[in-house]
Amino acid sequence: MLDREKVVAVLKRRFPGSAVGQVAAAANAIVGLEDEWLEVPMPEGGWDRWCREDCELRRVLRAGPIRLFRREDHGL
Repeated sequence: MLDREKVVAVLKRRFPGSAVGQVAAAANAIVGLEDEWLEVPMPEGGWDRWCREDCELRRVLRAGPIRLFRREDHGL
């Protein structure tokens, strides 16, 4: 199994200046993330309304739009 973080690092070096979302989508496709992860739908009003003022998610959102995933339960 491929390490997603290593794939992200390689993609960032290979395609400097690419948007974070593009790198993430490419890494997800390479490691087959869609097979075991489900995208969490954005709540009404956006992610920044979902968390407190000191939430790490707010800092990440300042860099641009995000997609949030959760691991799908396969009963393992």
